[in-house]
Amino acid sequence: MKVDSGLMGVGFSEMAARARELEEFGYDGLTTAETSHDPFLPLMIAAEHTSRIQLQTGIAVAFARTPMTLANTAWDLNLYSQGRMSLGLGSQIKPHITKRFSMPWSHPAARMRELVLAMRAIWANWQDGTKLEFAGEFYTHTLMTPFFNPGPNEFGAPLVSLAAVGELMTETAGEVCDGILIHGFTTERYLREVTMPAVERGLAKRGRSRADFEVSGPLFVVTGSNEKEFAAAQAATKQQIAFYGSTPAYRGVLELHGWGDLQPELNSLSKQGKWVEMGELIEPEILDAFAVVAETPEAVGNEMVKRFGDVVDRCSFYAPYRSNPDAWRAVVDQLRAC
Repeated sequence: MKVDSGLMGVGFSEMAARARELEEFGYDGLTTAETSHDPFLPLMIAAEHTSRIQLQTGIAVAFARTPMTLANTAWDLNLYSQGRMSLGLGSQIKPHITKRFSMPWSHPAARMRELVLAMRAIWANWQDGTKLEFAGEFYTHTLMTPFFNPGPNEFGAPLVSLAAVGELMTETAGEVCDGILIHGFTTERYLREVTMPAVERGLAKRGRSRADFEVSGPLFVVTGSNEKEFAAAQAATKQQIAFYGSTPAYRGVLELHGWGDLQPELNSLSKQGKWVEMGELIEPEILDAFAVVAETPEAVGNEMVKRFGDVVDRCSFYAPYRSNPDAWRAVVDQLRAC
């Protein structure tokens, strides 16, 4: 299993050193997220100061952009990084797309499918000279003059992964993408019973096999070097699980386990800003389902392999709390050996 880490929370003046550190540590990939900063700019810095590690947006908001703008940025990053770019996309939710980005929203799975296919049509035009004739329901790209064509890229197009929770978006990932970014708000049971069957349906539409596809994503981990650290990790992770659980779009994960009624209760508390109280509603059984809980970091790797080793190809540690980075070295070594 490959293991990734992130550049989130790192200032621009520190990014070069951090990227080198992650590569030297042994991580296989580094990710950025579109939160309070652009997800692409840090990867340019990372590309310049590393030589091996894969670079990935995890995620960039797809519907905040057009297929052409995404195609341009990812193409250039893949060239500059010498083929190490992986474009991780996510849909976000309607209020953010319409009210924060002022962009259109409709039929997210169908729109995402078309967006990815449009990017691939653009890349085919640049790489192989295929005439650009993409005309879809949501996107149309039929004009590419030499002045705007970057020309062939010796490393080709970047990989494309899609963040998905619902079955329709997951099928879309299997059909048109190179991989899926599973959400941190998932469980082993949901992954096996809902996510992977949807991926297989998507793959079947294109006659592709599981070997052609990469499953990756953040996995919640609760651990610590002592009792105080462990308790803090437990509390912070419960609050993060509660935050995601308050979102109506993620209710299906809870319902699979018979916890569907928890979602509106969490949603109500979230509107009141009662984040601590929300975390207190996450019972030990729920925490254990969503997170790998290990009293010491040394025990994390084996438990992650036990749960996900036969289905997840690469992972990162979703640890919404402060921890000693060196404590993860043994975990990285364990997972990479699998």
